[in-house]
Amino acid sequence: MRDIGISLYAASGLSAKEAAKTIKSVGFTKILLDSTTPEKMKDTAEAVLNAGLTFDQLHAPFNTINNMWLDNAAAEDTYRDLTDSIDCCVAFGAPTVVIHLSSGGNPPTITDIGRARYTRLVEYAAQRNINIAFENQKYIYNIAWALHDFKKADNVGFCWDTGHQLCATPDIEFMTLFGDKLICTHLEDNNAVFWEDLHILPFDGKFDFNRGVELMKRYNYQGCLTLEVWQNPAFYKDYTPEAFLKRAFDAANRIRTMMDGE
Repeated sequence: MRDIGISLYAASGLSAKEAAKTIKSVGFTKILLDSTTPEKMKDTAEAVLNAGLTFDQLHAPFNTINNMWLDNAAAEDTYRDLTDSIDCCVAFGAPTVVIHLSSGGNPPTITDIGRARYTRLVEYAAQRNINIAFENQKYIYNIAWALHDFKKADNVGFCWDTGHQLCATPDIEFMTLFGDKLICTHLEDNNAVFWEDLHILPFDGKFDFNRGVELMKRYNYQGCLTLEVWQNPAFYKDYTPEAFLKRAFDAANRIRTMMDGE
C-alpha cells in the first residue's frame, strides 16, 4: 500500500515524541520535517524513527534563500544551510530535501552566480545519493529554469504544493508542466484568496483534488502522498490534536483511495 505522510508538527501542542506516536497511531507512515543541522535535529529525528515512522522528505530553510542569487557574503551562509539540510537527509534516512528557489514578493532574477551555486548544490546532493525537489511558489521563471537546466540530473525533481498553486498561481497547472518530474508532494488546501496560504486539510478549501489526482495518475506518480498542513485555529480550534490528526489521515487516505482504488 502506498505510504502517506504528514508534517511532524501538524497538530498543536505536542512534543516531537508525542506527535510522532500519535501520527503513527492514526495510520501515517511517513514524516515531513523542517531541517536544521544533524546535531540540532538529532533528538527530534530520533523521536520520529523510534515511533516506527520514517522520513519522506526534509524541508530546507528558506528565509534567506534569495541570497543564493546574490553576490554577497551572506550567500555562503545560505548555501551552508542547504548543505546542512542534505547532511540531515543522510543522517536520518530521508531521500529528498525540498528547496524553495525564492522568498517574498520581489525575488532576484536568475544570475550566473546563483546558477553556479545551485549546480554545486545538486552535485553535493548527488554525491550523497540525496534528491533535491524544487517546490512551486509564486513564480514560474525560477522553477522552470531549475527543472530545465537540471533535466539530466537524476537526483533533481519537482515538489508539488497544491496550496501554493491555488492561492498564488491559480492560472498555472504546474503538474501539466512538470508532472513527469514529480518526486514528492505538499498536499494542502486554502480558500483561493491571493497568498492566504492556510495549510488546511485537503477537501476543506477550494482546491480541486479530483483534478489533482487525475494529473498525478496521468504522470504515474507512485510516491508518498504527504500533507503539509497545520492545525489552523481558524478552522480546527475545537479539535484535540488526536482528532485533528485522525481527520488529516482520513483526508490523505481519501486521496490514496482516489489514486489507487484501495
